[in-house]
Amino acid sequence: MVSDMNILERLPYWGELTDAEREEAARGAVLRSYERGGLIHGGGAECLGMVLLLSGLARAYLLSGEGREVTLFRIEEGGGCVLSASCVISEINFDTFLGAERDTRLLIIPSGVFARLAEGNLRVKLWMYEQAASRFSDVVWSMQNLLFNRFDRRLADFLLEEYERTGSRVLRMTHEQIAQNVSSAREVVARMLKRFASDGLVDVSRRGVVRLLDAEGLKNI
Repeated sequence: MVSDMNILERLPYWGELTDAEREEAARGAVLRSYERGGLIHGGGAECLGMVLLLSGLARAYLLSGEGREVTLFRIEEGGGCVLSASCVISEINFDTFLGAERDTRLLIIPSGVFARLAEGNLRVKLWMYEQAASRFSDVVWSMQNLLFNRFDRRLADFLLEEYERTGSRVLRMTHEQIAQNVSSAREVVARMLKRFASDGLVDVSRRGVVRLLDAEGLKNI
């Protein structure tokens, strides 16, 4: 049970709930924390329900039988996700994974509670399908990017997105973490970063750090 109204009011549909629905949501809501690298959802785990990211950063991805990861989208602070509620939305028939890219704190509305809210409140159901449609749009964009863009473009895009998101030219990420986000192998990322470094676009002299030297050069790629 979550009694902190400041947290509950961050639910996008909180203002649309009746008093009884708010009481049910508060009674069923759960707060969970995950360390960086932790698995939030997937791999045959229980149907989690609707999640709201209170702090941190999470990544949704697919995992092949050979262990290859394909990133679908990332969830930042304040973002929600219903793909982990596949038992509520019957149209979701594939298994997605959700992992913590940083120490992450979540507000979770369990699947049973969320299903009852969506069934009894049209506003919640509309939000649920709008959220699902938005995430599937992210998925389609990721697939198009993976299939049709050269790897140097994908890597440059990711570095620039991180720069814009964090406001810092110093990106504290390992080659493995970058590879996960651009759906490639660590060795491929290392080779391309080395090429970017030789072109004066980035500096990778420090382990686990990529420093952007020429953002315009990356944009030109």
